[in-house]
Amino acid sequence: MIDGLLRRPGRDRGDLEGATHNNSWVGQQRSVTLHGVPSLFRRKSADLVTDSLDEANAAESDGAVATVAGSRTRGYTPSKKDLGKITPKRKAGGRIAEPPPANRREATRRMRQKQREARAEARAGMMAGKEEYLLPRDKGPEKAVVRDLVDARRNVATYFLPGALIVLLGSSAAMPPQVRVGANLFWFLLALGVVVDSVLLSRRIKKVIGERFPQSTTRPRSHYWYAIMRSLSFRRMRMPAPRVKLGDKV
Repeated sequence: MIDGLLRRPGRDRGDLEGATHNNSWVGQQRSVTLHGVPSLFRRKSADLVTDSLDEANAAESDGAVATVAGSRTRGYTPSKKDLGKITPKRKAGGRIAEPPPANRREATRRMRQKQREARAEARAGMMAGKEEYLLPRDKGPEKAVVRDLVDARRNVATYFLPGALIVLLGSSAAMPPQVRVGANLFWFLLALGVVVDSVLLSRRIKKVIGERFPQSTTRPRSHYWYAIMRSLSFRRMRMPAPRVKLGDKV
C-alpha cells in the first residue's frame, strides 16, 4: 500500500502519513485480538524444562559418540578396561632366562648337564611305563598285557642265571666227582624246568591276547619271545618296572 502511494502521482504527504497510520492501527488491532484469544496448544512450564534437559542430554551423547567415533575405528574391540574389568597381574618369580655361556667350556658343561637331565627323565618315564618314553619293542597295549602276565607269576627262568653260576662252579675240575655229578644233574633239571615253564607261559599269553585283542595282527611268536626274555631277568631289574604284584589276577 505504501509502495502504491509512493508510485501514484498527486498524492501528498498527508495522504501517505494517513495510510501509514491506518496500517499500524490495523496491526495493533490484530495483535490485540490474537492476544485476547487463549491458545489451545500452549505448553506448561514443566514440559518446557523437561524438553530442555532432554535436548541437553542428547547433545552430550552426540558429542561423546562423535568423540569416540573420531578416535576409534569401526572395528574397534573394547578392552577389559573399557568394560570395567580388571586384568590380574602376573605373579613375580616367573621363568628366568638363562644367561649365555661365558666361554666354550661353560657351553660344553651346560650341554652335558642337559643331556644327563634328559636321560634321567627318559629313564624315569620308561620305568613308569609312559608310552612316549618306551622303546619300540615295549610299546602297545598288547605288550603291556604280556608284561603284566610275566610279572604276576613266579617264573623258573628267573632263577636260570643264578643256577647257571652254581653249575659253573660245581662242575669245575677242582670239585669232587660227587659235586660235579650233582651240578650236572641240577643243570639238566633247571633247563627242563625253564622249557616247561616257558611253554606254560606262552599258552597263557596266547589265551589272554586272543580274548582281549581278537583283531590283533601281531605274530604270537613275538609275544612269546618277549615274555621269555622278560622272565629271564630279575624282577627289580625289569624295564619297564612291574606294575602288578606277585599273585595278582591279570
